[in-house]
Amino acid sequence: MMRGHTWLALLVVVVLALADAAAGRFVVEKNSIQVTSPDELKGKYECAIGNFGVPQYGGTLHGLVEYPKSNRKACQSFDISFKPKQAGGRPTFVLVDRGECFFTTKAWNAQNAGAAAVLVVDDKSEPLITMDNPEEGKEHLENITIPSVLITKKLGESLKKSAENGDMLSVLLDWRESLPHPDERVEYEFWTNSNDECGPKCDMQMDFVKSFRGTAQILEKKGYTQFTPHYITWYCPEAFVDSKQCKSQCINHGRYCAPDPEQDFSQGYDGRNVVVQNLHQICVFKIANETGKPWLWWDYVHDFALRCPMKDKKYNHDCASDVIKSLGLDIEKINKCVGDPEANEENVILKAEQDAQIGHGKRGDVTILPTLVINNRQYRGKLDKVAVLKAICSGFEETTEPAVCLSEEVQTNECLENNGGCWLDKANNVTACKDTFRGRVCECPIVRGVKFVGDGYIHCEGCSVDPKYRKLPVLVDVRSTMEGAGRKVKMGRQSLPAQMKYLKVVNVQWVSKVMEKKVVKTLMNAKRNFTVSARVAAARIHGEATSAAVVMTICYT
Repeated sequence: MMRGHTWLALLVVVVLALADAAAGRFVVEKNSIQVTSPDELKGKYECAIGNFGVPQYGGTLHGLVEYPKSNRKACQSFDISFKPKQAGGRPTFVLVDRGECFFTTKAWNAQNAGAAAVLVVDDKSEPLITMDNPEEGKEHLENITIPSVLITKKLGESLKKSAENGDMLSVLLDWRESLPHPDERVEYEFWTNSNDECGPKCDMQMDFVKSFRGTAQILEKKGYTQFTPHYITWYCPEAFVDSKQCKSQCINHGRYCAPDPEQDFSQGYDGRNVVVQNLHQICVFKIANETGKPWLWWDYVHDFALRCPMKDKKYNHDCASDVIKSLGLDIEKINKCVGDPEANEENVILKAEQDAQIGHGKRGDVTILPTLVINNRQYRGKLDKVAVLKAICSGFEETTEPAVCLSEEVQTNECLENNGGCWLDKANNVTACKDTFRGRVCECPIVRGVKFVGDGYIHCEGCSVDPKYRKLPVLVDVRSTMEGAGRKVKMGRQSLPAQMKYLKVVNVQWVSKVMEKKVVKTLMNAKRNFTVSARVAAARIHGEATSAAVVMTICYT
């Protein structure tokens, strides 16, 4: 009986130690909700992003709010449909009350009834919290695809009152600034562990590694991202370091611990085995990164899970070594990195991991497994290839995202319809519309080395109104040939001043002998000449075929 009390006391102390070390500053990740009608509620409010479903990182979603007449906590299946009643109707956001069942159950029931998003009203007047997913209910976790947010009790009560009055509640959910997007490279971290016997969450982590591995490696190889894996450990309180429980869960004399995989100390693998394999995975990344191939971490984790599972009793050093060797990595360097798990001393690798768990800046402490951190902000939502890629893509500065971010499975091309409302030169099939992950931008293009300048919406031209750009008429000898109802002017080679940067042919016209002499004089006064191809330009003329002179107007700096 005394032994049971001792273990209970140890468990309580360990939990408190872990809470004190890791839960010091949990940051609730938020997006904004903007009420656009009715007028008395107009404004922008904060809401907390649920840690399940698919938040629309980088985008927005506009819909109408509906507060159901029954099943207001959404703990049972709905017997009504929230789908738009006719084509072109706006999507429905279902307003539900907190309590009585898991957040994921509410989202699942609303999604099955056709809702486009779920707004959960807090039942307490408190700061916003993160709606996490439960340990069980894997089916819900994998199949929830709509976004869910938690709103304050005050806002929720106002929305409910307005809905019951019959008002049209129009709301915009906005995730465009949920993740920073400062430049053309995204830095992200994946907090995970090597345990494969912890139920749905372990299965979810491995499914993600399998599906995202190829995409992650492409992004890393091409320099679009900088990826770092991390592993959570906790320490054993000094008073219990020599206990059986701490010895089975910790290495390096209680400094680095992980939970027992089966939560049963009498069978299977121990927590210390998990810590050792976590350490192997960190060291694989470290050595692979030093050789310029950090993406090999994805191959190692994938192959280790397939070749060395706990259920086959292969979750050990020998199997890990075989996988390391098969990837061509230096096993001696990795073993040196791992060090001696029995030594009563700090392991610099694991100490750095514990330090990294503590939040800094706008990033909170890492307390949830698995966790993704993108551009120093914690990702919230489904651990799914498309959902995570969408979030990573939202972290690129506009117009710098890689092609994979513009694929159909991630986003739609807003330039396809009405040219995105941007400038278009139909004759030459040139447009100012540039499709980006966050939406289209109207930006005058670069065409064959020529930078067009203008507002991008109604005007673009090759010569800028900027005073540093000027126009110059250049004399060109030509031969005209009959072509249909008009003539095609073929220009040969001519000399241009060396200091000019050739930008664009603006105009072609026939000239008199007087102007010809003037232009020739201009060219001869240039300090240096060099020969360039003037391209082929067309001009419609009348009369018989003849040889003559043409002035081609160019832009230059």
